[in-house]
Amino acid sequence: MNDSPSTHHPSPAAQESWRVFKIMSEFVEGFETLQHLGPAVSVFGSARTGPGTPTYESARAIGKIFAERRLPVITGGGPGVMEAANRGACEGKGVSVGLNIALPHEQDPNPYQTLKLDFNYFFCRKVMFVKYASAFVIFPGGFGTLDEFFESLTLIQTLKIDPFPVVCVDTKFWSGLFDWVGSTMRDGYHTIGPDDLDLVHLTDDIVEAADIVDDYVQGRKSVPDRYMVGHETDSGEGTREGVKSRRFTRLDPNEPGI
Repeated sequence: MNDSPSTHHPSPAAQESWRVFKIMSEFVEGFETLQHLGPAVSVFGSARTGPGTPTYESARAIGKIFAERRLPVITGGGPGVMEAANRGACEGKGVSVGLNIALPHEQDPNPYQTLKLDFNYFFCRKVMFVKYASAFVIFPGGFGTLDEFFESLTLIQTLKIDPFPVVCVDTKFWSGLFDWVGSTMRDGYHTIGPDDLDLVHLTDDIVEAADIVDDYVQGRKSVPDRYMVGHETDSGEGTREGVKSRRFTRLDPNEPGI
């Protein structure tokens, strides 16, 4: 007879169900922490960009400009461009938000965060970037930066979010991508609309970038009306409600399943 206490191991299915509560807790903490933030700007760029480089100093400068204009700055909380924007926001005595992510190689949080949140899940963190942003300002970066860039355009193009300015800083970095999107996606393969690139502003001037954001936040300029359809149906987590897909009906009962 074994007198040792029994050990109960949850089934894989039960573990998956409990994971939902872990995900839910990240959304709850994020919503409760940021709900009174007001119009803010999410700033993206490479974690590999060091202090003293032109990109770092530009991100630092624009962070300070936004703070002085009473616009909170949101970043991913890490080093590089994220640190620079948070640092500038602190130097401008503004609100500096860091949405940190737990990574296998450990992200070093920068010390310039007046509001700090920690996430295990990229998708929870990405909701916060969009839900509380009145604009995206995007500096040169890697795959993660491009992910945020294309996601913002996808959400605006598909009318899932209220459209806001997407400003890309550094024409040397971005111009090759823009040329390819225009010549190949738009003109060659017609996989985007003829006007979809109008959603993006490209500049080397951080004051111009800040003015584009400020004009939108203050209601002096808006995006094209075609992206405003259905804006009154906010789902609450930062996206719009949509029309549900209709049930698929097979016309031919002998048609093989999909």
